[in-house]
Amino acid sequence: MSTLPQVEDRPDSAEAFSAWAEAYDQQQNPLLALEERYLKQLLPNIAGRDILDAGCGTGRWLAQLSLLKPRSLHGVDPSPEMLAKAASKHIPHTRLSVSSCISLPSEDSSVDVLLSSFVLSYVDDLNSAVREFARVARPGCEIFLSDMHPETAALLNWKRGFRAGEVEIKLPAKRRSISEILDAFISAGFVERAVVEPAFGAAEEHIFAAHDKLDRFAEAKQLPAIYLLQLSKPHDKSAAHKPNERMQYLLHGGHCALGPHEKIPASVMVDAGNIATISSQPVLISKEAKGIDLTGYLLLPGLINAHDHLEFALFPRLGKGSYENTKQWAEDIHQNDAEVIATHQTISKSSRLWWGGIRNLLAGVTTVCHHNPIDPCLVAPDFPVRIVARFGWAHSLAFDADMQSAYTNTPDDQPFIVHGCEGIDKQSKEELGTLHALGMLDQRTVLVHGLALDEEGAALLNARDASLITCPSSNDFLFGKVPAQELLESVTRLALGSDSPLTAAGDLLDEVRFAADACGLAPQHLYSMVTTSPASILRLDHGEGSIRPGVFADMIAVRDQQREPAEILCSLSADDIELVLLSGRVQLASAAMFDRLPPEYREGLEPLSVDGEIRWLRAPIEELLQEAESILTKDAVCLGGKILCRPRS
Repeated sequence: MSTLPQVEDRPDSAEAFSAWAEAYDQQQNPLLALEERYLKQLLPNIAGRDILDAGCGTGRWLAQLSLLKPRSLHGVDPSPEMLAKAASKHIPHTRLSVSSCISLPSEDSSVDVLLSSFVLSYVDDLNSAVREFARVARPGCEIFLSDMHPETAALLNWKRGFRAGEVEIKLPAKRRSISEILDAFISAGFVERAVVEPAFGAAEEHIFAAHDKLDRFAEAKQLPAIYLLQLSKPHDKSAAHKPNERMQYLLHGGHCALGPHEKIPASVMVDAGNIATISSQPVLISKEAKGIDLTGYLLLPGLINAHDHLEFALFPRLGKGSYENTKQWAEDIHQNDAEVIATHQTISKSSRLWWGGIRNLLAGVTTVCHHNPIDPCLVAPDFPVRIVARFGWAHSLAFDADMQSAYTNTPDDQPFIVHGCEGIDKQSKEELGTLHALGMLDQRTVLVHGLALDEEGAALLNARDASLITCPSSNDFLFGKVPAQELLESVTRLALGSDSPLTAAGDLLDEVRFAADACGLAPQHLYSMVTTSPASILRLDHGEGSIRPGVFADMIAVRDQQREPAEILCSLSADDIELVLLSGRVQLASAAMFDRLPPEYREGLEPLSVDGEIRWLRAPIEELLQEAESILTKDAVCLGGKILCRPRS
């Protein structure tokens, strides 16, 4: 019969952590797993920045941060045994120092991002640590703090400790409230950016199950298990205490998606087009305050459409299918659909481009990569969506005689986008090898479609750090084939595009559902393919595709459900998009959401009926409809098969 484990109290924290070092990396901890999930969603771009991990332990975070290409990485911990474990991992470009949070071995104003994970509870003098953090932080430095949630820990009588063989060792810790910690940092001149209090989810449940503690999971499931705090050191010291006079408003009452699985109840402050703060703490709203009540709604990041041809938004699908390559399709439609093409091209190009923007806006898209020359109207301040303008491009090997010049003229920090391997014949399959032979396959290269890629081609794409944008409904229509699930999942850098209504099933949300059904892609994968992955591939640098402090306030609101954000996203159609914000400005509102908007936010919105659903859009709808109807006639103006008209009064 087994005996009860021996329990030891270790009042000396240095001694306790030294004992813990040997077992730390081997013991699964649901609190750490939960922290990793959420903190990864909040972290800014750290490439080329100086990072300090204060209380780094065995290097758990150092190993992950090193992959993000910081300029320098410094881990500090008072336990030599913990640091010895970190050193054994041989984390590139990392310096390790034995020291504490109240005596950091860093120069003044030398740190851009400071992380202190599950540390402050073991610091005796909080104010001394805060002063030391303030000393080493550069202006603009972001500080991330995490720990066990004090209120839940008290309610459920959680103890801090670990097992060393047959012995359970308790750790000494101080239980500080979130407000106490925030007050200390704000008093030192820092500004609050995020307060996130997540509960355990399905990702942590298996850890409890493995230790036969599902009862503990059940009692904690609805309670915040940890806190994550983000604070910043302002460039202007007066900004820490003086209210910002620029336009601010609060999105409150709803939930906020920080990632494919990460969802919290939160209020989001929008300031001058950016997300200023995210807080799961209650926020009191006065009747005079500017805000939008999102009770019952979920905020998702504005979607990124990695491939579209905007000027064809009003066109119907053209062609009969069963082609071998795109050249066959182009020859067919110009021969057999010439009249349809000519009629639609009678509509001014600027109007057609606007309808392309509206087609994306209706689907919750806030950023679009338009694979054609950038018309001036696309980058005008009033265009309904953001258009990617910094990239090089060519159409394809089949249609561009001097594609190599376009590639050569593309700056190193911009993507080069080209249709490739779009077909099922031998020529389509050989295009990737041709690009490689010409020296045009590298980290800038973005291949659109890639239907003819095989396992070897996908491996070459990955080896060259190139990217792929897939548009499977277009492939299905033209060639009767879609990319295989296994092949798509093997591509490291992958995004989704809607292509145009000439060949696609509809809008980007239609493409998401098609990719799920026809290609078998999982919700988490598809979520990244229309958010963070295209942001990386297209070199977007203002946080597009994410919701976190300091990035563009590009967000959409949909009715909330008892499911994870990725699962919700994969079930959506344009009918479900009820609010779209572009840099904080309301670009779209459903009839129900329109009634929730403050009067000043309704100004400039015009109504449009889309298959009978009313949407208020920041666009010259009346003017655009008049021109389209004068050429296509009423009830023939369609976006992806959806009939557009004026709402019936």
